[in-house]
Amino acid sequence: MAVAQLEGVERPAETYEIRTIGAADLRDALRQGWSDFLEWRGDLIFVGFIYPAVGLIAAIVALQGSLIPYFFPLSAGVSLLGPAVAVGFYELARRREEGRPSSWSHFFGFAKRPSIDSISIVMGLLVAVFLSWIAIAGILYFGLMGVAPETLGTFMTQLFTTPQGWTLIVLGNLAGLFFAGLVLTLSVVSMPMLVDKDVDARTAIGTSVRAVAVNKGMMIRWGLIVAALLVVGSIPFFVGLAVVLPVLGYATWHLYTKLVVR
Repeated sequence: MAVAQLEGVERPAETYEIRTIGAADLRDALRQGWSDFLEWRGDLIFVGFIYPAVGLIAAIVALQGSLIPYFFPLSAGVSLLGPAVAVGFYELARRREEGRPSSWSHFFGFAKRPSIDSISIVMGLLVAVFLSWIAIAGILYFGLMGVAPETLGTFMTQLFTTPQGWTLIVLGNLAGLFFAGLVLTLSVVSMPMLVDKDVDARTAIGTSVRAVAVNKGMMIRWGLIVAALLVVGSIPFFVGLAVVLPVLGYATWHLYTKLVVR
C-alpha cells in the first residue's frame, strides 16, 4: 500500500477499484440525473440560478472597455468551476441514494461532511485552474492582437476578419480544451467521492485520474456531452444552466457510483 506524507504524519493512501463503463452507463447516469432534478425542481431550481447569475455577471463585467477580450474566456471559463458549484447536488444525490429526506436546506450539507477540508482543497485547485485559463487567454489575446478594442463591434471585427483573430480562435480553443480536460480528469470522481467518503484530497484526485485513464473513450464522450449541454444552457443568457447544471451535477454523482467500487 502506498504511503502519503501529510503534515509530517505518515498516512496510508487508500486505493479504490475502478470499473470499466460503456455508453449505456453514460445514458443511465444522465437519465438518473434528470430523475433527481425532477424530484427536487420545486425546491432547488433557484439554487441552479446561482451559476447562470455568475456567468451573466462575468459577461457584463467583461463588456466594459478594456475587459472586452475576456468576455469569451470568462463565459467559457465559468464551466471550469462547475464541479465546485455542483458539490451541493452531489450531497443531495447521496441523501436520496440513502433514502433520506432532502430539501434545498441540505444543498450545503457537504460543509458538514468529514472530508470538508479536502473538498476545500480541490475547490481551491479548480479556482487556480480557472485563473490560469484566464491568464493564458489574456496572454494569447494581447500577444496576437495588441491593445484592447474600444468597442465590442471592433473586437468582433478584429476577431473574425484578421489572420491574428483566427489564430487566436484556434489557439484559444485548444487551450480551452486542455483546461476542460484537466478539470474533468481532476474532478469527475474526486468531488463526489469527497462528499461520499472521508478520504484525503490526494486519494480522491488519484482515483479520479485513474478512472479517466481506465475509461478514456467514455470520459472523452462524457466531456463532449457536458460541453454540449453547457453551450446549449448558456445560449439564452446563461438561464438554461439553471436546469443543465443540476442535471449534470446529479448525473456526475451517478457516474461516480458506476466508475468506482465503493
